[in-house]
Amino acid sequence: MGAASAWREERNRSALARLNKALPEIFPVPVLNRALARPLIPPLPRMAIDGYWRAHPLRADRLARALAARSGAPEGWTWRIADTGTRRPDRARGLPASFRTPPAPYREPEHAPGGGRCCVCGQPVYRFGWHVDLWERGANRNAEWHAACVVAWQLWTAPTEHVVLLRKLQQRRCAARGKRLWRTAEIDHKVPLFEVWRDRRDTPWPDLLAFWGLPNLQVINRDVHVEKCAHEARGRSQRRRGEADLTR
Repeated sequence: MGAASAWREERNRSALARLNKALPEIFPVPVLNRALARPLIPPLPRMAIDGYWRAHPLRADRLARALAARSGAPEGWTWRIADTGTRRPDRARGLPASFRTPPAPYREPEHAPGGGRCCVCGQPVYRFGWHVDLWERGANRNAEWHAACVVAWQLWTAPTEHVVLLRKLQQRRCAARGKRLWRTAEIDHKVPLFEVWRDRRDTPWPDLLAFWGLPNLQVINRDVHVEKCAHEARGRSQRRRGEADLTR
């Protein structure tokens, strides 16, 4: 046995003992099965749950949007972005700086649900950041994120980090042309986010979140992406000229 193998075996023995000591009687079986199958076993239940969702970002995306659908938008909320030209920028009020950030009403201070509820979906956060109260202990008042919502938010705000998974989901075929994906293939939003902000901002929340999630993501070859961006830019320019003519 090599030194690395011996170190890993000893490390896993120690981690398993620590995990078993901290493990409650009830624990999500898929999470535990994955944790025990890892080359390096996570030593704590929360680490096992975090690792599970990091390994399943698309599942986290679906769950986060489903939880948000349970909450719905707070009364009186509308999607706004920060006006950076004011003396007191709206970012201080929790508004996003750009339409590229997903609308998140529960991250705004005036709609913040407080400890024990997720700032992304608005639903209660239970032990270990889980979304179901398996332990009948009520919400964890010190938590403000579901473990799944953390991963979903990362997918929504940095989808390029998941290009390998999305390529595999598309069977390594360009979503636009059907040809084989090149190494330089890029992630694209089918409906551009500027268009979502311009024409669809009145879409009820959380239906808006789908424009940042899997339903609106695709991997396309770089040349196709460049062509698509150029077409979108021409369309925006023509629209601006048309609007300018109407104001004359």
